[in-house]
Amino acid sequence: MCKEDADLKNEDLRFASRMACVSGSAIRELLKLTAKPGMISFAGGNPGSFALPNDDIAEIAHDLLKREGKRLLQYGPTEGYQPLVETLVDYLKEEFSAEAGPEEILPITGSAQGIDLICKVYINPGDTVLVESPTFLGNIQCMRIFEANIVPVPMDENGIILEELEMLIQRHHPKMLYTIPTFQNPTGITMSMERRKAIAALASKYRMLVAEDEPYRSLRYSGTPLPSIKSFDEEGWVVLLGSFSKVIAPGLRVGFMAGNASLIRKCTVCKQSSDVHTATLNQAIVDEYMRRGLLKPHVQEACRVYSLQMNAMLEKIDTIKEIVHHTVPKGGLFIFASIGEGLDVAPLFNLSVLRQVAFVPGEPFYPEGGHKNTLRLNFTNADVGTIHRGMSVLRSCFEETCRKPIAQVNTQWDPKG
Repeated sequence: MCKEDADLKNEDLRFASRMACVSGSAIRELLKLTAKPGMISFAGGNPGSFALPNDDIAEIAHDLLKREGKRLLQYGPTEGYQPLVETLVDYLKEEFSAEAGPEEILPITGSAQGIDLICKVYINPGDTVLVESPTFLGNIQCMRIFEANIVPVPMDENGIILEELEMLIQRHHPKMLYTIPTFQNPTGITMSMERRKAIAALASKYRMLVAEDEPYRSLRYSGTPLPSIKSFDEEGWVVLLGSFSKVIAPGLRVGFMAGNASLIRKCTVCKQSSDVHTATLNQAIVDEYMRRGLLKPHVQEACRVYSLQMNAMLEKIDTIKEIVHHTVPKGGLFIFASIGEGLDVAPLFNLSVLRQVAFVPGEPFYPEGGHKNTLRLNFTNADVGTIHRGMSVLRSCFEETCRKPIAQVNTQWDPKG
């Protein structure tokens, strides 16, 4: 039998119905473009290469393997590497102002696994999940796989609009709210203190789980750190998701979730069948990195450089008259922008990629679709000189593709796009 006859055709494979509305991640597809020689990428959410502490990690890995290599290379408990769990108890207090005991913490394989586990244990097909609009498309995708009814919640420059949120809660009776309160992806905005407190109160009032995703919060370049929503949680309705991907190394794939002990136990059971446990050696490396006091100075240096890169990009954005709105973050990895209403960034994207500059169109971040006039720019994965060159290319692309005259320039973010 020839290979052509043996190959399965798409029509021969009866995929689960839940996959009908799920496509590949637009960002993951775009990242393939960045591998091309000479491509300047403003597309991903990668830390800068300078911020990957390979020498420190090499030394730590060597020391750990010499000291207890046999144990670290063996299977470990699904509940996580116990020294890391102990370290996370203190880390949650210091970094998030949140209290959690060891039984309320689960090390996971990146914070993205947290949403997957929560959906597995808590979301039935048809359950309503409220999400910010726009929000991280990877987790929109996860919720769609679990057949959630995704309802967008409007935002402004201070995060979720509370009046809209409570109206949607009363209308849809959601099982969960998903939010990225600090340096949000894709907008870069930060939810205000008052709204964090109010969301914790609404969660208790309406018995609604809140999945608080905080992978970027340590990357602050100005302003005062705000307590997590979890820190205001009095009844266990908030589960906090965190990650060391942006502050140590994404390749280690170490994150954590902290929440109600019953929820954590259920997620632990599901994790057993997902990956048995997060790689023990990787957990031990993260734990040792923190115990040696390396994390804080490393993050401080990363923030110093990222701040310069962000400001360089903001300076160049202000020279592009076709961009009518953009965010001005106080930290994180992203700037979100929009061109004139009714326009589409697709031609701009196609031209800029041909000229070796990549970014992410904004539409996939909106669960309701639309907003074709928006785009997300990442500044952490390119040095200042590269940002200047790439943004100059983008400016020329804008001039060629945006034909509609724009009467007024406004550099403040318009949540309507």
